[in-house]
Amino acid sequence: MNTISIIGSGFSSLSAACHLAKEGFKVSLFEKNNTVGGRATQLIKDGFTFDMGPSWYWMPDIFEKFFAAFDKKPSDYYQLDKLDPAYKIFFADDTITIGDCMDKICVEFERIEPGSAIHLKNFIAKAQTNYDIAINKIVLKPGLSPLELVTKETVLRVDQFFKTISQEVRKRFKNPKLVSTLEFPVLFLGAKPSKTPSFYSFMNFADFGLGTWHPKGGMYEVIKAMRSLAEELDVTILTNANVEKIVVTNGKAVGIVANGKTFNSDWVISGADYHHSETLLDKKFRQYSENYWNKKTYAPSSLLFYVGFDKELTNVNHHNLFFDTDFEKHAEEIYDNPQWPSMPLFYANFPSVTDKSMAPTNCETGFFLIPIAPDLEDTPELRSNYFNIIIDRFEKRTGQEVKNNIIFKESFCVNDFIEEYNSYKGNAYGMANTLSQTAFLRPNLKSKKVKNLFFTGQLTVPGPGVPPALISGKLVADLIINKH
Repeated sequence: MNTISIIGSGFSSLSAACHLAKEGFKVSLFEKNNTVGGRATQLIKDGFTFDMGPSWYWMPDIFEKFFAAFDKKPSDYYQLDKLDPAYKIFFADDTITIGDCMDKICVEFERIEPGSAIHLKNFIAKAQTNYDIAINKIVLKPGLSPLELVTKETVLRVDQFFKTISQEVRKRFKNPKLVSTLEFPVLFLGAKPSKTPSFYSFMNFADFGLGTWHPKGGMYEVIKAMRSLAEELDVTILTNANVEKIVVTNGKAVGIVANGKTFNSDWVISGADYHHSETLLDKKFRQYSENYWNKKTYAPSSLLFYVGFDKELTNVNHHNLFFDTDFEKHAEEIYDNPQWPSMPLFYANFPSVTDKSMAPTNCETGFFLIPIAPDLEDTPELRSNYFNIIIDRFEKRTGQEVKNNIIFKESFCVNDFIEEYNSYKGNAYGMANTLSQTAFLRPNLKSKKVKNLFFTGQLTVPGPGVPPALISGKLVADLIINKH
């Protein structure tokens, strides 16, 4: 029987493990931490439940496709609810509420900028076409050749790879609030809207067209579902198994060393951070130099706070974006001139607003996220200072006092991303999807120097985010299955 060792247990690793096990491979998964899920981990404290990593469930079709490959449905494992409203955006002088359908969103756009609804419908129709091409044609290709991008559909839209989201949005909408609302989804791709190809407007269709969903109990329910599926398929999952080396013999990966013990296998896949994975190889087998990694554009890191409140909060939704400061300036302080932001935008997630199971009675679970440049100095003083900055603004914008209602708060930042996930420079979302880092221009799924060694996850193809990670796992599994 053909054996496979997989390093890491995030979405991409679990996806690859399931697809390979289904085809009869004997798969063992090695996770250095004590729970599976990689960055999608969970904190349970005093009756409060927090998703410590991903908290947005977008592109439900990708999750459905994943489970359908095993004759399953998401509903076999977890309950999924569509959020209405999807989210709320706080500006200095107004709020925008994004409803659960285009009609509601159009009404809101008209309120802000009369005449904008027709532009929005046209923009989203184009985004829907791009979504269909991206999801069904481009992202399902393994990024081995530039020719993968050349399809009948993409040739007709080649200009969209050289124009940016920013140009596309600002051509149609004048109101800065609407511009920010439409530019926000590409921040998930890890680059400034002015650097992201306009083809990626398909993220706007994911947002307005497909909506925002919530698995009851939180995003970690999806990890639990994938773990259950993997175990049903006889995948062996080892936690507290720190991989120290990828073993190469005669130019071929033949296993791994975990906790000092050698595990032989016919193939090795690493779903751990790509840069870290290459450090598990002797230098001569590494594909990319330190200089290569250093020059790349990374998606942001994050300063995160997990807060238990002893009361229910008012004037907030499940997802809330605080864009009450300068969007452009914060983006510059992440990408152009990396530094701690002077006036940070932030995101606040209160899952217990819609899912009472995630907090004790009459309490609220709060998760706050400030996007920051990777590789910044990270100290307790800085964390504390930024918590005070955002909680002051939060109180002001939502018209309530909450500081004296905090039972506890935990934080997570650059140092933790490095320590917990071996994350390069402490990035939170992998490598940005800029034009020069798209598809075949990203680090490869397949090692160019070592036979039978593969990589998966957000530093490789197709890119950052949970749905792309599910796809990345399938792509790497298909390469092995087809080769086999």
